[in-house]
Amino acid sequence: MADLNFKVIRDDATTLHVIECALAEDIGAGDVTTRHLVPDDLLGRGHFLAKQDLVLCGLGLVEFILERVDGRISFMPELEDGIPVPAGTRFGRLTGPFGSLLTAERTVLNFLTHLSGIATLTAQYVNRVEGTSAKIYDTRKTMPGLRLLEKYAVAAGGGQNHRIGLFDAILIKNNHLATGKSIGQLVKEAKERALGAAFIEVEVGNMSQVSEAVAAGPDIIMLDNMDLEQIEQARAIIPARIAIEVSGNVTLETVREIARCGVDRISVGALTHSAPAADLSLRIQPDHAH
Repeated sequence: MADLNFKVIRDDATTLHVIECALAEDIGAGDVTTRHLVPDDLLGRGHFLAKQDLVLCGLGLVEFILERVDGRISFMPELEDGIPVPAGTRFGRLTGPFGSLLTAERTVLNFLTHLSGIATLTAQYVNRVEGTSAKIYDTRKTMPGLRLLEKYAVAAGGGQNHRIGLFDAILIKNNHLATGKSIGQLVKEAKERALGAAFIEVEVGNMSQVSEAVAAGPDIIMLDNMDLEQIEQARAIIPARIAIEVSGNVTLETVREIARCGVDRISVGALTHSAPAADLSLRIQPDHAH
């Protein structure tokens, strides 16, 4: 699977398109308020402020967005992605034409608050399973066009990335069983044909399927929507060579009990589809105020 460092994401064609679209939908033919009311030669400065305890993510995008609005804007980050930040912390400074700072503000904040929100929620899940063998994983339940950015945010929060898409790993789900093939047959065919796949994983929903999956020998068995008793039963018959993943209705309240069952992976769709936006701001003022 792809190494989700920021350079990989920034050079991704889909991510580039999303950023361009975000700017286009906000600025359109131009910022009419700023164009008509702010003097062209007025300079300004600003700083980012965390208004809650959070984990930062998206700082690498800020300069990338600003240079597309106005190459004269200078951004000086004071922290890095993945850093826990207490409320009240300043974490970056900007200088440049005052009007351009105002024009770029909302697009920059939209990305920063969304990605920092994901990183912050992920860190909460990671902290809940500390001291166990379980790692927190994301899913494909991401906003269209934001897949790599959101998975990067999960990594910034200390989580792990599951498969990036349908192209890099095999995940045999219940719907694949509708073909009439058994778990054993599907795993056998996957091993023979999908030699470039990062891993082969089988989703199971009952103990009969667990036994069948164990016999087939995938890399990972996903226990889907099982209660704690079922997870313990499954763990007792799954050999150590096969990783155990738990998925389905995982919350901050339940994740530690699941982790204490001795599983290896816990995948949480909420990391990306339900993370609240982080509360942070960009405070901008004209230079003549100094």
